[in-house]
Amino acid sequence: MSRERTFRTEAIVLRRTDFGEADRLLTLYCREFGKLRAVAKGARKPQSRKTGHVELFMRTQFLLAEGRDLPIITQAEMVQAYRALREDLVRTTYAAYGVELLDQFTPDEERNSRLYDLLAAALSWFATTHNILGAARYYELRLLTLVGFQPQLFHCVRCETPVAEQDQFFSAELGGILCPNCQPFDRKAKPISAAAVKVLRHLQTRDWKTAQALNLKRSLHTELETIMHFYLRYHLERQLKSVDFLHRLRQEAALFAAAPEPDEGQPTED
Repeated sequence: MSRERTFRTEAIVLRRTDFGEADRLLTLYCREFGKLRAVAKGARKPQSRKTGHVELFMRTQFLLAEGRDLPIITQAEMVQAYRALREDLVRTTYAAYGVELLDQFTPDEERNSRLYDLLAAALSWFATTHNILGAARYYELRLLTLVGFQPQLFHCVRCETPVAEQDQFFSAELGGILCPNCQPFDRKAKPISAAAVKVLRHLQTRDWKTAQALNLKRSLHTELETIMHFYLRYHLERQLKSVDFLHRLRQEAALFAAAPEPDEGQPTED
């Protein structure tokens, strides 16, 4: 999409890096222009008016001017801060996962207002919901649909027979459920329980208000996450940094929970 020399856009900050002595280089996902990079001049100076409006995950209204190499941010006015995403490490990690996933699936400057709206909604879910695992799976499925990789969950991807209510297989290569009879055609397909298939179907076909009410056992959440990350890794050909960090975070939390409590009030020897 062509742009004027000065243009306005609402955008979400996906990434930021230090640039020069006092500037920041931002990767933005814009409602009108898709993904682009822009320079926030002086944003690292404490007195800069831009400082509080160009933080990670913020939804902001920008005024930009075309520069010689990159657009220059001349004004920034925050629309939604998603403050909880910067105050809670788990919520921060899921927000980082959400923006990294979108970043990896989107080329530069390709407009997709539905993807923008999905990301804005997902950041709100990650900031507020108690069902953050469900929000992650719901977001993954919606994003995959919008970028053209919606998994087939209702028919076997090879023989096209309706999927029976029994344990099946999930083929990342073929793009969905593989029935037991067809499993030999993809030896890398992962087993998936009937319950997990049912949940994925529910998430794929319901709105968030309905989907967030699901109350699942942790073991089922783990299975769903394993299947979805398996599928995403196949298409991205890599593991996301935010996924690795989330796994480390969980390991540390498990170790902390397993540590014995100190005996309070017991006498100690000098």
